[in-house]
Amino acid sequence: MMEPVIIPPQDDSLKTVSLISYILHLIVAVSAVLPGAQMGPVLLIVALILDLVKKSDAQGSWHASHFNYRIRTVLWAAALYLVSLPLWFVFIFPGWLTWFGISIWFLYRIVMGMVRLNQQQPIDS
Repeated sequence: MMEPVIIPPQDDSLKTVSLISYILHLIVAVSAVLPGAQMGPVLLIVALILDLVKKSDAQGSWHASHFNYRIRTVLWAAALYLVSLPLWFVFIFPGWLTWFGISIWFLYRIVMGMVRLNQQQPIDS
């Protein structure tokens, strides 16, 4: 017979913080893909600050990979949006198409992170 897995209390609080952060990221990602549902910048900044503040609490646990993953995802998305910004000034359609692609990539990463968090597994970059 298998013994039950006991999750330390800190693990529960880190999972809760991660879940809240992933939900905020998910709202941002979905609103970026759906026209007219832009809720991004404020929620994204809140989620990023939450991740940066709580990241040190996760050191040495499987949660640390999730904090790093979310922070890297936001930083890469911001860099990609900034690099592709000139497309909006030159041609509207390529700018929209590029930002839509970045938003889909962002949404995919957030969903994959949530799945791995639910499985209580670390996530690779």
